[in-house]
Amino acid sequence: MTTTMLKHTDETILLEKGTKILFKELGYTDALRFLSIPRDVREESVRRHRKWQDGLEKDTFFDEVFEEKI
Repeated sequence: MTTTMLKHTDETILLEKGTKILFKELGYTDALRFLSIPRDVREESVRRHRKWQDGLEKDTFFDEVFEEKI
């Protein structure tokens, strides 16, 4: 069995288990309401990273990242 097949099988099993738990715990109507809640639109990662960099103070960032651990 290939890695791709294993990953697909694992995801399929996870989805099946997750939906069974949702329906059992929330009931049919609330489980469907939960599944239909709109997700936030994910910003493309490069754009998100550039926005993070724009607000970054380089010297402060480097001081925090490279501070000497005692």
